[in-house]
Amino acid sequence: MTETSAIAQGAARHTANGKSRTRIQLRNRERILQAALQVFSQYGFRGATLDQIAGESGLSKPNLLYYFPSKEAMHQDLLQALLTAWLDPLRALDASGDPLEEILAYVKRKLELARDYPRESRLFANEILQGAPRILPILETDLRALVDETAETIRGWCAAGRLAPVDPVHLIFSIWALTQHYADFQVQVTAVLGQDNPFEAAEAHLETLFRRLLTPG
Repeated sequence: MTETSAIAQGAARHTANGKSRTRIQLRNRERILQAALQVFSQYGFRGATLDQIAGESGLSKPNLLYYFPSKEAMHQDLLQALLTAWLDPLRALDASGDPLEEILAYVKRKLELARDYPRESRLFANEILQGAPRILPILETDLRALVDETAETIRGWCAAGRLAPVDPVHLIFSIWALTQHYADFQVQVTAVLGQDNPFEAAEAHLETLFRRLLTPG
């Protein structure tokens, strides 16, 4: 088994239809989701099989199907937990705080998520590359609404002269791209740098980049 993922733990604790679960059930669900995360992030949704997930979890295939009716159900639980974890830092952006420091804190948190949850990031990237068949409704509703709300806050900061003029939605896209790259292209990053931990240098670089971009002239 791979290292424990807090996101998979959160998905395992989620209760369906308000039904509580025993400790054994929670432990087995987490075990299955940990295995599913590893297999999905390695082979993608289409390449993953229940047999692979069963082998990774050390549980039988019938045992898997007792807790989840399909690999789609496992994938959906993992994606929903991941989206919650990824969107919480954006929700935490404080409209009454210092604009530059709020955005830099968001960049730092997103980079930390890429460092701590690379498999989850690749799981999400694979879903997007397939056209987001399982989460497109969430992207078009919850995510769009949150981005619109955050963009309005950033737009207000720019209008007040507290940030340099910037397109707020493309700023958010840039933050996502420049942080998640370190997870989604981890093999390339480590191959080029010749080291396994690029995050300290990446944090310093991104802080300089966004501070220069957003500091009012």
